[in-house]
Amino acid sequence: MLWIALHFPQLPLEVFLRGTPTPEPFAIADGHELLACDRKAALRGIRPGMGTTTALALVPRLIVKPRDAAAETETLLGLAAWATAYTPSVALEFPDGLLLEISGSLKLLGGLETVLERLQAELDAMGFAPAIACAPTARAAGWLAQDRANAHAYTASKGRIAIHAAAHAHADAAQLQHAIAALPIAVLKREAEEHAALQAIGTATIGDILALPRDGVGRRFGQGLLDDIDRALGRLPEARSFFQVPAAFLATIELPSEVTQSEALLFAARRLLLQLAGFLAARSGGVQRITVRLAHRSATTEITIGMLAPSRDITHFTLLLRERMASLMLRDPVRAITISADDVVPLAGDNIALFAEDPAGTVQEAGQSWQRLIERLRMRLGNASVQGLAVAADHRPEEASLSIEPVASGRSGTPSGTRQLQFHFGERPFWLLAEPRPIREIGSTPHDEDEQPLELLAGPERIESGWWNGREAMRDYFVARSRNRALLWIYRERRPADNGGWYVHGIFS
Repeated sequence: MLWIALHFPQLPLEVFLRGTPTPEPFAIADGHELLACDRKAALRGIRPGMGTTTALALVPRLIVKPRDAAAETETLLGLAAWATAYTPSVALEFPDGLLLEISGSLKLLGGLETVLERLQAELDAMGFAPAIACAPTARAAGWLAQDRANAHAYTASKGRIAIHAAAHAHADAAQLQHAIAALPIAVLKREAEEHAALQAIGTATIGDILALPRDGVGRRFGQGLLDDIDRALGRLPEARSFFQVPAAFLATIELPSEVTQSEALLFAARRLLLQLAGFLAARSGGVQRITVRLAHRSATTEITIGMLAPSRDITHFTLLLRERMASLMLRDPVRAITISADDVVPLAGDNIALFAEDPAGTVQEAGQSWQRLIERLRMRLGNASVQGLAVAADHRPEEASLSIEPVASGRSGTPSGTRQLQFHFGERPFWLLAEPRPIREIGSTPHDEDEQPLELLAGPERIESGWWNGREAMRDYFVARSRNRALLWIYRERRPADNGGWYVHGIFS
């Protein structure tokens, strides 16, 4: 087995600051004591463990927020759902860690180094700075990650803790024991009295404990201490409960200060969308609708992103949200942003053509581009402004088509799911007038607006329909040509109530 541990030492800070940076120094307090601080505060002498009163006296502009343990838990659960894109075996290590059993996924994902690099890059893009380590046992990996976090508690040249995952799996028990022996006893997370007692007898590392008589350590500190070390060394099995991916996605970022600019909101939203993409990859699914909620002081603005076909493309999600945000007028500042997706549907991977010139691949790529163009236009202009067209079961020209929701197109270009009607129409123009325009009849011949006679080229096509809904049509249609060579679609009214007459109904392009 091979375990990767993700330890998030700055999680109390990141639940506030990953949404948008703040120009003022920022810190998190647990009671009257600082728990974490950002780089700007650290450069001014602020340190975890410092009293809040002392810190504010040292840096009056310091922003201090109380710790939000519930938000930390929700964030860790969201990260667990994201991590299942790498392996289904993800265990929670509360309050700030995840354990991934990755051995079954290494061949598929390109090897351990590739996995570590991807984890680091994606977590950084989502606004997290983890300590990463790997080992043959879950407990050993967790201890190694905690030690790396403690060793890099302050990195003044970095904006956040920056731990580079240079850890490798230890090949045998001797190497694993050597790595565990070098760890400080702080990673054991014992009670304060027990920790002090271990220090009092001169033990600073786990190796010092292993050098002591085992029976004596067990009598003085309990069998639990020895069992923890044996589990880390792989001498004892360790049962782990794995995280179950939820059916729907829901994630929130609390902003450290109120935001009024759409670009700042897009920065926070992209980090949530990255998390959504990992969740969808874990579910092997996609979504056609994403809901973005912007929380104000006393109201909520809801943005719906709709797509023609299921997708989990983070770049496409971001592009659609940017189009929508560009036209959004924010009347009140935003305090938090939430993204949810309820209807996750199975999404098969794309079929890749064997040869680049394969027509099948070209059609697929063109169809996808067409869908995405429609989605962008709908985000920019509104859903009602971009509609599809379908043939209606009616011979009347003004009733022969109807607006429908755009749907994903098949290879033929016909909207899937649309019933094709086998109607045999005569010549129909591309452009119909909104309302038929009357034209003069002189000497039994229709004339154009300049009172020039029209030449009838084809017709008549008789249409008698619509008696059932009160909009009855009784017309004879002709294709006519004017003196300027324009082709018009005209008809003669046959209803007695209208006393005949000629009308222009369309223009041929």
